[in-house]
Amino acid sequence: MRMWLRQHKRVLALPWKQNIKRSEKSNTIDVLVSGVLGNEISSEQWSQHFTDSVEPFTAEERREWLSTMSDVALSSDAFFPFKDNIDCANQFGVKYIVSPGGSTRDDEIIEACDEYDMVLIHSGLRLFHH
Repeated sequence: MRMWLRQHKRVLALPWKQNIKRSEKSNTIDVLVSGVLGNEISSEQWSQHFTDSVEPFTAEERREWLSTMSDVALSSDAFFPFKDNIDCANQFGVKYIVSPGGSTRDDEIIEACDEYDMVLIHSGLRLFHH
């Protein structure tokens, strides 16, 4: 989600001061897209990075931009244990899923993917080990 918000036109056009380092830019962008301005960084510290005033994203801007995500691919190195994982993925535009399968609830996962018109591939290869 944060990575997609980093592609928002407002982020791409931020009015940076010339002396701001790349790592500072990355951290400042993270504050903008995560909505923690005022909690993790003060407004005063925030404004020191820019040549012009920059307002944080509103909840509506976030929702609107995130709704443009589509055809997202999701992979997992373990099976999906519950349908709510698929419900959540759907909210972020996921249309393609690869997982090893093997859950006792695979039928529920397959049904959820069908419900959302997602492509699900069970690779049979589990990379997650304890």
